[in-house]
Amino acid sequence: MTPKDQQAAYRIYLFLGALFITSLVVSNLIFQKFFLWEPFGQRTLFGAPLFVLSVGILPYPITFLITDLISEVFGRKKANQVVTAGIFASFFSMGIILLANLAPAAQDSPVGDELFSKVFALSPIAVLASMLAYLSAQYIDIAIYHFWKRLTQGRHLWLRNNFSTFSSQIVDTFTVIFLLCTFQVLPWSSFYGLFISGVVFKVMVAVLDTPFLYLFVYLLRRRFRLAPDAEIEMVF
Repeated sequence: MTPKDQQAAYRIYLFLGALFITSLVVSNLIFQKFFLWEPFGQRTLFGAPLFVLSVGILPYPITFLITDLISEVFGRKKANQVVTAGIFASFFSMGIILLANLAPAAQDSPVGDELFSKVFALSPIAVLASMLAYLSAQYIDIAIYHFWKRLTQGRHLWLRNNFSTFSSQIVDTFTVIFLLCTFQVLPWSSFYGLFISGVVFKVMVAVLDTPFLYLFVYLLRRRFRLAPDAEIEMVF
């Protein structure tokens, strides 16, 4: 690659990393709001009520699309680096929130201490649960993705994208809901419904994002003139 191509690849990698970290941090900050979800007008699936999902689930699948894209084009090492940066960003953001929560609100503050604590007080617990789930799920996703990439010799992108995401999302959903129920952030009575709803939602999103992965991979391979099984090597 020419120096100009290296610079372009570096900028794209930074942009993807920024999207990944933003999606991850935001999902942890907004998780306490839940919305009604009844796909195709159904109220139950496998006996589980499909009625509540955290809005934090909305940006979270984007992180798996981005790690799959980085894995495909930039390689496993660069994907793991983004995951590690996401962990740091999440804990750093929670540290700032804890510090902000300790600072007493002024008398004329539009948001008082009670409202601020109500919105953000559970965030550290949620982030701990989310990070444990995130660690296991993302590294599993990357490992399975590259296993199938080696096995298929760079062919069948849809296979490694969906197999890796399905497996990791099941692990992620189970772990985070189990820990939130254990920490009494959520009642155990909601475990089964949230687990089934979360897995179904994430699997649907994974299937729907496959064409986008094909498009982005095609554009990047064309831009950098990469062979089907080649990856961009960046030294920095």
